[in-house]
Amino acid sequence: MSTASFEMFSKEYKAVIEREIVEYVNKLEAPAVVKEAMTYSLEAGGKRIRPLLVFAVLEAFGKNLKTGIPAAAAIEMIHTYSLIHDDLPAMDDDDLRRGKPTNHKVFGEAVAVLAGDALLTYSFQLVTDMIDPEVTAEMKLNLVSEIAKSAGAEGMVGGQVADMEGESKQLTLKELEYIHEHKTGKLLTASIISGAILAGANNEQHQHLRDFAYHLGLAFQIRDDILDIEGSVELIGKPVGSDEGNHKSTYPSLLTLEGAKEKLDYHIKLAHNALGKTNLQTSLLNELTDLIATRDH
Repeated sequence: MSTASFEMFSKEYKAVIEREIVEYVNKLEAPAVVKEAMTYSLEAGGKRIRPLLVFAVLEAFGKNLKTGIPAAAAIEMIHTYSLIHDDLPAMDDDDLRRGKPTNHKVFGEAVAVLAGDALLTYSFQLVTDMIDPEVTAEMKLNLVSEIAKSAGAEGMVGGQVADMEGESKQLTLKELEYIHEHKTGKLLTASIISGAILAGANNEQHQHLRDFAYHLGLAFQIRDDILDIEGSVELIGKPVGSDEGNHKSTYPSLLTLEGAKEKLDYHIKLAHNALGKTNLQTSLLNELTDLIATRDH
């Protein structure tokens, strides 16, 4: 797939998911303030990598991409809830997110907590309410199980706890990889496997896609760590060097900057190799992988 066609795909399906996630919230019969707080953070922008992965996997199988909208929206809602809670004073205590005041700065801490709770729980309702005739009850059950494991104590939450416990400590590479595999990688994996579930992937394809997701998740975080040193403040939206200033263990701090770049190339290569074993039309996923490796924000 050419870059031009990938850009068309990205533009089209980012617009689809951004429209749908707001429409889902609008349908809720709930107090206006919590709906407003949910929408505020959902509309804050972002790369929408997770929904795009759901759609790109469906495209690789030649399936109808619209089938993935509820699952893609559910995962983006979970990602957004995690950002709302991460920004709270009890966690990272951030005042800005993507150049805008964080949710609790606008709506107060109590409503921000509840807005995050509402996004998390609504995500599973979106999956169980799927009415596409191609989506079976077993698929819904598998989606709920995959997403719940990826978001909870065995996944994103566990990674967040390990990250907090690792602050101001010198971590080993294995400890750092655990944090990033869980805090960031597990929800990326849920996106990829959700697409596979909806596409009816066989066991072998599932395993190759899990391998792909593992390497993609680590590559994503390594690139983040590199950008914290080499990136542009205007593009990444936070002060460059913040990780070093906060004495956080990163791939460059453990491996040197050059070593981190080599590790990034290593995981990108293995991600592509895993895709090649699926026997699918993975040009879109390959392009997305390369963009994650070279992104500037």
